[in-house]
Amino acid sequence: MQNKTKMIIAVFLVILAVFIFIQVKLRSSGRGGEVTQELTPVTGDIQNIISTTGTVLPKNRLEVKPPVNGRVESILVQEGEKVKIGQTIAWMSSTERAALLDAARGQGDEALKYWQETYKAIPLISPIDGEVIVATTQPGQTVTASDAVIVLSDQLIVRAQVDETDIGRISIGQKATVTLDAYPDVKIKVSAGHIYYESKTVNNVTMYEVDLVPEEVPAFFRSGMNATVDFVSDAKENVMILPLEAVEKGKTGSYCLVKVPGGKEAARRPLELGMSDDKNVEIISGLNAGDIVVMKTKKFNIPKGSTGTNPFMPGRKKDAPGAAGRAGH
Repeated sequence: MQNKTKMIIAVFLVILAVFIFIQVKLRSSGRGGEVTQELTPVTGDIQNIISTTGTVLPKNRLEVKPPVNGRVESILVQEGEKVKIGQTIAWMSSTERAALLDAARGQGDEALKYWQETYKAIPLISPIDGEVIVATTQPGQTVTASDAVIVLSDQLIVRAQVDETDIGRISIGQKATVTLDAYPDVKIKVSAGHIYYESKTVNNVTMYEVDLVPEEVPAFFRSGMNATVDFVSDAKENVMILPLEAVEKGKTGSYCLVKVPGGKEAARRPLELGMSDDKNVEIISGLNAGDIVVMKTKKFNIPKGSTGTNPFMPGRKKDAPGAAGRAGH
């Protein structure tokens, strides 16, 4: 039994060694070298973006609670409705009034009407101008003084979480763009209204919350929606830019390869660089608009005749019955 196990391990190691050898040979023979591309610097816009996540939340969430225990008689508003300060949004009865009215109903309509007029219901008043975001309490429901009958919001905002390494690049009034997960094709313009002083730790990362105020609150905004936030930390317009791949680093600084008129090889041209993003870099000096920049990129080619697949995996013959039909699905 032990000899059989040793034999299986030995065969496996031999197969593994052969596989590694073949892969190395394929890669070494498949290097296509460098591909040369010629381009000229262009004039365009460049900007630094700080991307993070956020959540749609009420700027001020206010719960309207009853002054006493009792029963809700009627709700006068619904979710999404705008309310004004001082507006009556619900009526309720205290526990005593609810019991008295229930007893009067057994005595007839006249007795019920009398006690309804004599023992007035308690109005619940909106303390702010805002919007109803929660109105799930039903008439006839028993409530206590700690229960929220209606929840109001003065304005829906986006609360973003910014890493401490980036918070120094965020300032009050800074512009940003918000994209909701529910509406990925809609870009919402916002600005930073408040940066919180106290940090929070999220997955062992120190984060600071930033309240973002929309220029115009969309009708489809809902509390709790997840969002992607892109802050524009810095931006420049109409500057000379070049792809990052065309710029190389040397001992004396950055440079690029510029084609020499009448020459066979490109010459190094020292560059003074400005800001960059994930694709381009600003060229402050060192290039002219008409210069032809030579950009070299590495290209990996699969050897001719090789399928680029694992030689130990079973393959399907091209003329296998039904192969063409399956490939089309």
